Amino acid sequence: MTNPLVPRTDLLIRDAWLVATVDADRRELPGGWVAITDGLVSGVGGSTDPMPTADAVIDADGCLVTPGLVNTHHHLYQNLTRAYPPMTKAPLFGWLQALYPLWASIDEEAVYTSAWVGLAELALSGCTTSTDHLYLHPRGAGDLLAAEIAAAIDLGMRFHPTRGSMSLSEKDGGLPPDIVVQDDDEILAQSEAAVRRFHDRHHGAMVRIALAPCSPFSVTEQLMVRSAELAERLDVRLHTHFAENSEDDAFSLATFGCRPMEYLERTGWCNDRTWVAHCVMPNPDEIQRLGAAGVGAAHCPSSNMILASGIAPVVDLRAAGVHVGLGVDGSSSADAGSMWLEARTAMLLAKLRNGADAGHARMALEIATVGGAGCLGRVGEIGTLTVGAVGDVAVWSLNGPSFAGAIADPIEAWLRCGPVGARDTIVRGRAVVRNGMLVSAHLDERLSDHRRIAARIQRLDA
Repeated sequence: MTNPLVPRTDLLIRDAWLVATVDADRRELPGGWVAITDGLVSGVGGSTDPMPTADAVIDADGCLVTPGLVNTHHHLYQNLTRAYPPMTKAPLFGWLQALYPLWASIDEEAVYTSAWVGLAELALSGCTTSTDHLYLHPRGAGDLLAAEIAAAIDLGMRFHPTRGSMSLSEKDGGLPPDIVVQDDDEILAQSEAAVRRFHDRHHGAMVRIALAPCSPFSVTEQLMVRSAELAERLDVRLHTHFAENSEDDAFSLATFGCRPMEYLERTGWCNDRTWVAHCVMPNPDEIQRLGAAGVGAAHCPSSNMILASGIAPVVDLRAAGVHVGLGVDGSSSADAGSMWLEARTAMLLAKLRNGADAGHARMALEIATVGGAGCLGRVGEIGTLTVGAVGDVAVWSLNGPSFAGAIADPIEAWLRCGPVGARDTIVRGRAVVRNGMLVSAHLDERLSDHRRIAARIQRLDA
């Protein structure tokens, strides 16, 4: 027994089939347990290690216990146009241009409700930490960033929203309409104000902010440069869409005279403060440059398939040293906000691209946990079950017909069988999901609000 124990702990998760710590040594502990005190992991052990007493105990018999999953790319407001019929056959650029006019109708109520519902959906899939790329700020819509942070606080989810932005409208050669863009000075001023108001630098922080110009085809080059400078001055992270598909590559070559990788470098973004979304199209040399710079990449497998963007070179990116995390992306393109589904799909696509032995459940679990921690700059703090890390845990029941016969390897069983949601999702030592059900009593109310708002946004309420 190597972990220090306290005489009594707040919460003890005990008697697991297996605890997958995803620590630096990738320890897997049969019959394992996890203790949480004051919101942090205070002990981890196997079946032969003495357990502390606890105020509350969760029996994990027959369960796989993992760190809470980390979602590194999302657009929560987009669940208001989930599976919108006119857009089910469109590639990225046409899809965006058709949906921007609908999304221009979002306001504080819409963002609060969509964030609440989206984060609840994530929690049911074992996610404990989520980012959000909120790049749409229509004039007169209110304080949208504050609205979604309020939703996360109400649910008890750990949240890393980004103050996103768009400044290049259709009249300037970009994709979005004028009504949803802001000028560079306004964006930078509001970005700095958001960081100063919400960003918590303490260990175990529940809210942190990053800066996130939407994409090279929706912001000016000067905004990219100035955002990188501001992020360095404020010491926060940077996020943007990058090399998402062939249209993205073609736009960059035509507009900037270079590939997206060179654009990232010349705007000051190619460093370990940055994580990018999708990263489907880097060539072998660019993969090595991304790894050398310490850039992170949010892999969004379902969205990449639905929009026919391609298969990201995840195995190669990881081998080059890129922090590869997992993202569910916006509900309008991915439609399902399940981190379990994305982990399974990431495993299968890695097999398809790099061979059957390249993609396996442990790789997918790493992407969904410590890889996400790397993207968010919180390695050793989230995405792992080690003493001093946050008390964020997912408990997965591997019982029932779907898992009959899957007795040799619970981690492989977790992703190869199923589908499965988390039985228990614990954030900061507190249950957000218990026995497969959301703890909050507000779900029905929020869903009713969501349906009403979605009808308005989709113009179906007339």
